[in-house]
Amino acid sequence: MNGHLPLIAGCRIFNVMIIYNVTIKTEPAITADWVNWMHTEHIPEMMSTGLFSGYRFCRLLEQDETEGETFTVQYFCADIDQYGTYIRKHAPAMREQGLRRFGSQFIAFRTVMKTLSRDED
Repeated sequence: MNGHLPLIAGCRIFNVMIIYNVTIKTEPAITADWVNWMHTEHIPEMMSTGLFSGYRFCRLLEQDETEGETFTVQYFCADIDQYGTYIRKHAPAMREQGLRRFGSQFIAFRTVMKTLSRDED
């Protein structure tokens, strides 16, 4: 390659964004309370750190839901340094809040992604 990223039809190159993705499966007994907590407490607290420019909260479809529903939350950072600041200064307390409230009635795993291109502003 010549050092340039290939363009995908309909997409354009833009400033890199870091996406902190959390995937969560909740037990049916807590799902409604957990979703409410996410909307009213957890996501607002995440955003109040000032380290994320936005978020997307979704429920996965076409999943085996016999053990509960699966959700994802994507938090958008301008760069990897902001993500690192969140992990060092805020992540332990934020994770503890969920464990204290819901115990072992959910499981979560986390991934970090870097955007390469997108088709929206």
